[in-house]
Amino acid sequence: MAIRNVVQVGDDILRKKCFEVTAFDDKLAQLMDDLRDTVRKEEGAGLAAPQVGVLRRAVVVDVSEGFYELINPVIVESKGEQRGYEGCLSVRGKRGVVTRPLVVKVEYCDRHGKRKKLVARGFFARAVCHELDHLDGVLYTDRAERVERSDD
Repeated sequence: MAIRNVVQVGDDILRKKCFEVTAFDDKLAQLMDDLRDTVRKEEGAGLAAPQVGVLRRAVVVDVSEGFYELINPVIVESKGEQRGYEGCLSVRGKRGVVTRPLVVKVEYCDRHGKRKKLVARGFFARAVCHELDHLDGVLYTDRAERVERSDD
């Protein structure tokens, strides 16, 4: 178990586009294990590789629907709209109102390189969209209609 340091807003790595994962090896497995351990310790809904300083297209999402590892994820379809508060482990002490799709269909690989699909709805969809934004250097604050201090 390895808990990694979560990079904070202001660090340039959070604004960079990530590289596609091409090697589905022990190094990737370790990264995915570390993302899982870190997001659980931090009690977050998700964590993307750039948030721990790694420019790879890999995220974890840990919500009531379950724990998901998404490698090279792509949203292929979205429907509806939801508006609500978001926070981020890389933007401590703030939250913002963001509009996201209500439903997203995502294609991705698992840690072994096997292609998979999922359909996420509601908060699960919000968490997936939030984490995938990190892979393109986008923070929720870029999409928020307003950002305010949180009580965390």
